[in-house]
Amino acid sequence: MITEAAFNIFLIAMSITALVVFVVLHYIDAGYGMMYTRKWGPTVNNRVGWIIMESPVFVAMFVLWWFSDRKSELVPLLFLLLFELHYFQRSFVFPFLIRGNSKMPLSIIFSGVVFNMFNAFMQGGWIFYISPEGSYPVSWITDIRFIIGVIVFFVGMTINLHSDNVVRNLRKPGDTKHYIPRGGMYKYVSSANYFGEFVEWCGFAILTWSYAGAVFALWTFANLAPRAKRINNRYRNEFGEEFTKLKLKNIIPFIY
Repeated sequence: MITEAAFNIFLIAMSITALVVFVVLHYIDAGYGMMYTRKWGPTVNNRVGWIIMESPVFVAMFVLWWFSDRKSELVPLLFLLLFELHYFQRSFVFPFLIRGNSKMPLSIIFSGVVFNMFNAFMQGGWIFYISPEGSYPVSWITDIRFIIGVIVFFVGMTINLHSDNVVRNLRKPGDTKHYIPRGGMYKYVSSANYFGEFVEWCGFAILTWSYAGAVFALWTFANLAPRAKRINNRYRNEFGEEFTKLKLKNIIPFIY
């Protein structure tokens, strides 16, 4: 098994890569969803794409837990359940809620799978293998870091799910017009669903109190913030004053 020193080098490399991705995505649109373009190559149905992209991390995290010596420990199990709750929804519920017949490029799916496997190694590797013995005793569930982290995690998940639902229901069947999402955190940011996901993984970083969790939160922001900025700009161009008068930030209320 990899040593803690080697694992820390891996985390540093992942952090540096996240910063590079953050810069690059300000100049390149990831071609899925609203930003879909044919230049990203062959595609599959969006529902199928999400399942293929997200389900490997759900399986990988479970496998890492199953084969670890900490399988019987309560707190690592709770970490697993929270992580898997998100990815079960993202892998096996969210895809079937998607409306329309949009496409997802295989190149995007492949890059998503690669990152997700690295992330499974980051989170599962730390929680189930690398963290020092006794880092997460049963008493951890009464620790203020765990309590605050769980609250933040579920607040973020609630925002994410609600915001996705708002976007899904912007149009009635047969309607092809574009609309500005409203309600919930859309009162403050134009990409409330992304804000919710970022908050969610900040909560996970707090409840695990780990550099691995913090790097994942960093990656979430690096991946979603540039996209949120592009979406905000797109709304500005499409809706003009109707949108600009709302004074919405991109992804972080009142800040960015």
